[in-house]
Amino acid sequence: MYDFDLVIPATVAEASTAMKADGAQALGGGQTLLPTMKQRLAAPEVLVRLSELADIVSVNAASGTLSIGGATTHGQVASEGSAYPALAALAGNIGDPAVRNRGTIGGSIANNDPSACYPAGALGSGATIVTNTREIAADDFFVDLFETALEEGEIVTGVNFPIPDAANYQKFDQPASRFALVGVFVAKFGDKVRVAVTGASNGGVFRWSEAEAALSSNFAADAIEGLAVDAGDLITDLHGTAEYRAHLITVLTRRAVQSC
Repeated sequence: MYDFDLVIPATVAEASTAMKADGAQALGGGQTLLPTMKQRLAAPEVLVRLSELADIVSVNAASGTLSIGGATTHGQVASEGSAYPALAALAGNIGDPAVRNRGTIGGSIANNDPSACYPAGALGSGATIVTNTREIAADDFFVDLFETALEEGEIVTGVNFPIPDAANYQKFDQPASRFALVGVFVAKFGDKVRVAVTGASNGGVFRWSEAEAALSSNFAADAIEGLAVDAGDLITDLHGTAEYRAHLITVLTRRAVQSC
């Protein structure tokens, strides 16, 4: 590690001001940032701690929407998000108890790790990401690997999830990290279906539009028979080839539909 300044703001406004300092970076639960700093892959000069901001720690359901504060931990979402069972189950299967008790939804979404679970949940749900300055649709928020639409100094203060008629998340774990080797989130809203895939693409989380069209016409597992994601756009690494990930996407989508 190395020297850096730690700012513990009392309000979102104070956090926003602190984030304007040169070299400042938001610190949620630290489950990604701190290991990255230890490996000298990141070197922020100022850490702005958000986990103590009580006004962005919340889980509330109203009018068909589950609203979650940005500093809410995965464990809280798992235990308090029963209004949206698929999302609560997703949160309850992130990492291990230590990660779930420290990691935050805002930190995960802002980091946009290509194998993280929440981006699939947000994109699959058609969620809205709320910041200290604006609201951003999930379709516009996730840009590329570790890249989002967040601007300099912008803070994720909450995420609003429309609650679907049915939803399910299926994840094939990478056993050492418990990140998704592939994860698929399926959500049905009336006659419209959204399918979001994480862990598979060189471009990060994405929607599988062909499966969405097929499932919107016939919400049954066999509706995607014969469909496949182009392996040319997928990740090949020591954990699995692009072709293997393409196969998993189809298998997990079918399982998610069957489990809805």
